[in-house]
Parts: sequence; C-alpha cells; structure tokens
Amino acid sequence: MAEKVIIIGSGPAGLTAAIYLARASLNPLCIEGFISGGVAGGQLMITTEIENFPGFPEAISGPELMERMKNQAMKFGTRFVSEDVIECDLSKDPFLLRTASSTFQTETVIVATGATAKRLNLPSHEKFWNRGISACAVCDGGLPIFRNQVLAVVGGGDTAMEESLYLTHFASKVILIHRRDEFRASKAMQKKVLNNPKIKILYNTIIEDAIGDKSLSGLKIKNLKSGETKEIEVKGLFYAIGHKPNTDFLKGQIEIDDEGYIITKGRTMTSVEGVFACGDVQDKIYRQAVTAAGSGCMAGVDCERYLSGKNS
Repeated sequence: MAEKVIIIGSGPAGLTAAIYLARASLNPLCIEGFISGGVAGGQLMITTEIENFPGFPEAISGPELMERMKNQAMKFGTRFVSEDVIECDLSKDPFLLRTASSTFQTETVIVATGATAKRLNLPSHEKFWNRGISACAVCDGGLPIFRNQVLAVVGGGDTAMEESLYLTHFASKVILIHRRDEFRASKAMQKKVLNNPKIKILYNTIIEDAIGDKSLSGLKIKNLKSGETKEIEVKGLFYAIGHKPNTDFLKGQIEIDDEGYIITKGRTMTSVEGVFACGDVQDKIYRQAVTAAGSGCMAGVDCERYLSGKNS
C-alpha cells in the first residue's frame, strides 16, 4: 500500500512537518538521509552551540536539539528510514521514491533536504570546523568566543557583505577577504561595507590555510597579484561563498530556480500537485533553524489539508 505522506530530510523543517502530520494521525514516514547533503539531522548536527532558537535561554547543542525533535516526532508515531532518496518519479500517482535498498509509493511528498554550505578546501578545515571556522555568521557570530575579536569573512557576493556587516555588532574588527579586485555584490551592499569603519577589505587575496592550536588563531593568506604570503591574526573565519541546495535527486521533475532551489507557490506547494517543500531547500534568504521549523509546520498543515481534500 502507498504511504499517505513521505518526508525526505530530517532537519528542523522535516522533523517539524513530521510532528504535525503524526499528531494528525497520518503516520508519516521520514526518509531521514544518510550521506547526501551531509548527515541525517541536517547542518545543525555539526553546530556546537545554538543561542537563538526560542525556548533555550542557556543555549543548546545542535545534535541535542535535533535529537529532541526526532524523539518528539517518534512519540507521535513518525517512522524513520536511515537512507538517502537517490531517485524519484513524480509523474505517477502514487509517487515513487527509491533508496539504495527499497522503493516506496506515496500519495504526497514533503521535500526538506536542506542546502549544504560551500566550504573552502583548506588543509586544516576539519581541525578548526566549529573551533573558529563557521559557515553562518548569523548562527554563530554572537557566540562568546567571537565577541570583541578580529574576525574574517571570505566571499564577494551579497551574502559576504551581509555577514560582514552583521559581525561588526560583535567583533572588534572584520576582515573581508575576496579573491578578485571587485565584488559581485549589489552596489548598495558594497556601499554599506565600504562605509563601515570596522570592516577592512583584502582584495585579490586567497586563504591558503587556517592556523592555531586547539582553536583558530590566524590565517595564512596570499596576495594573487604580488604573490606575497603572510599570516594574520583572527579568531574566527566565516565562509560566505554560497550554498548548494540538495535537489540533485529530483532531476528536474519539479520547478527549481537557476541556483537549484525549489520554487514554492503560495506557501509550500511546488509545481507538482501533492509535492511540498520546506526549509533551506526552498529558502535562500533566512536559512535559520527557527525559520526552517516554521516552514516545516506550514508544509505539514498544507499536506494535511491537501490529503483531506483529496480523500473527500
């Protein structure tokens, strides 16, 4: 028999949708992911401390928050499969979803596979990830380890501008590093950065490696014009070089934009009736745990209403 609903992804969006659908007695199945896009549970599984999720004034670790969400979804009857969806057929009713070991049929699908932050391939990336290196200034920039410190941002688009400006609220100085001699960002955003006295810009510069003992203490950088290399002292490095939405498995079966994000209509509906999307896979602006959870709620409610209308 076909499932009523399958949720693909187990980050805050997917798990919130699961909670709502399970409480509506729809017995959802969550294919939580295993390797694709990082790790089951989403990017919060590699976030050490979260201070901006409502309800946790003393902060909470990403893995603990996701464990609580999963336990809540399981409490109401959500079932989990620890595999990746590798391909699907959304042209049939019911829809077909395939993993490495199984094929599933379902009346509805909620895509909550998220987006993976692009990272620099630094030799010491793994050593300093979450020990000074981050891919989200809004998520981590206000943490105590970064306050009143010199911080670096790498990138040249609007995201890099926004992250640099955001970090000025906490840092003593922000160093914006860009490999070219001009930014891709909008003129308005560039103007804000250029007029901010706390931001120093290094053009034509790349980062060769991160340095430090147990946590990040500096960067080894190279000027591409002069060939000069040197070390600078920073306590934080924030990647702002874009995100890749985890939509490869869809293979063009639903409408996506030029960057690969799913286009939603109205609230969470996609171009295929009965397929919904929520979280970072369709949100290129906010990319926060709380907004992902909110859109997961919306997708769950939209899906429930769609099934009620279909069955009646």
